[in-house]
Amino acid sequence: MEVKITHLDQVRFAIQSRSHTVICDQPAENGGEDTGMTPPEFLLASLGSCAAFYAVQYLKTRNLAQSGVEVTVTAEKLKQPARVGNFLIHVVCPVVLTEEQTEGLMRSVHHCLVHNTLLAPPEIKIELAMPQPTAQQA
Repeated sequence: MEVKITHLDQVRFAIQSRSHTVICDQPAENGGEDTGMTPPEFLLASLGSCAAFYAVQYLKTRNLAQSGVEVTVTAEKLKQPARVGNFLIHVVCPVVLTEEQTEGLMRSVHHCLVHNTLLAPPEIKIELAMPQPTAQQA
C-alpha cells in the first residue's frame, strides 16, 4: 500500500492512492480553508470505514441485510504527547441479531485491520530526502 501527499497551498494537501485523490485541509482557525478533513479526521474515517467493512462482510456472508449499516467513530485530543485517544466505535446494525450473531459481529469488527494496527502500533521510520547542494551552496 502507498499514498502520496503533495502540498497544494497554505495547509492544504492532495492525498493520492491508486487512482483516487482526496484533499486534506485545516479549519480557518488553523490557517486553512476547511476544504477537506484534517489528518486526525482521516484517522477516524479510516478506523470507521474499516469497521463498517468488516460488519457488512459479516452480515453479507450470513445473508443478513447490510443496507443501513452505519458506523460513527469519536475520539478525544490528548496531550503530552499530542495524540488522538479514547476511541469509541459505534456500530448501527440494520437487523435484529441473535446473541450468537451479535457476538460474531462484534468479533468481526474487532478483526478490522486498522483496529488491530492501532492496538499493536507498528514501527514507524521517518526518512528525509532533499536535493544535493550545488557547488555554489556548498
